Amino acid sequence: MRATPARIAVLDAVRQASAPLTHGELTRQLDGNGWDAATIYRNLVAITDANLIVRTDHGDRRWRFEDRARSASKTEHQHPHFLCTDCGSVSCLPEVEVRLPRAQGLPRSAAEGAFDVQLRGVCDSCSD
Repeated sequence: MRATPARIAVLDAVRQASAPLTHGELTRQLDGNGWDAATIYRNLVAITDANLIVRTDHGDRRWRFEDRARSASKTEHQHPHFLCTDCGSVSCLPEVEVRLPRAQGLPRSAAEGAFDVQLRGVCDSCSD
């Protein structure tokens, strides 16, 4: 993949973010650099396809993008996230280890730890 100025800017913005970013958030953040929303989206897709960033859906129908190096733990599974059900913000949570015992009806992949952990609730800003 060629390292174009737009791709470098998008990748840097995602890598510097403290939480996963939506396309809209990245577009606003990179406003003034001369790239339109479509250019930013195409570059997000290209960088995702190159496995440099991760695209996730946290259940609110909005794709978010995060640096692959930060999203993967030592076991290559994603770290948990917190989704505020009031304002829609997503924040990264510290790594946790969740183990599910093998049980009837539980897919083998879940028992082997191949699942995502996400908490939903009201964030501190919204609960005040």
